Amino acid sequence: MWSMAMSSMSLFFQGKLFAEPNKAYRQIAIGTAVTAIVLIVLGLIGAPVWLAAIVAGLIGGAIQPYLFRDLKYR
Repeated sequence: MWSMAMSSMSLFFQGKLFAEPNKAYRQIAIGTAVTAIVLIVLGLIGAPVWLAAIVAGLIGGAIQPYLFRDLKYR
């Protein structure tokens, strides 16, 4: 399991994991932006930081399968 994770990370950082790396990077950036926006909005409306972080993380994690559904791997 550990070797599989290390291999995937190595391929990702070499740009060889995805068939279209630019599309993958764009989807990662969209997910990060949505998570950051949710965190900032919740912070601005007065939610405790720990709660805002948990909710933003849950929402960000929940949209990843939607964002990555069309990515092709090598």
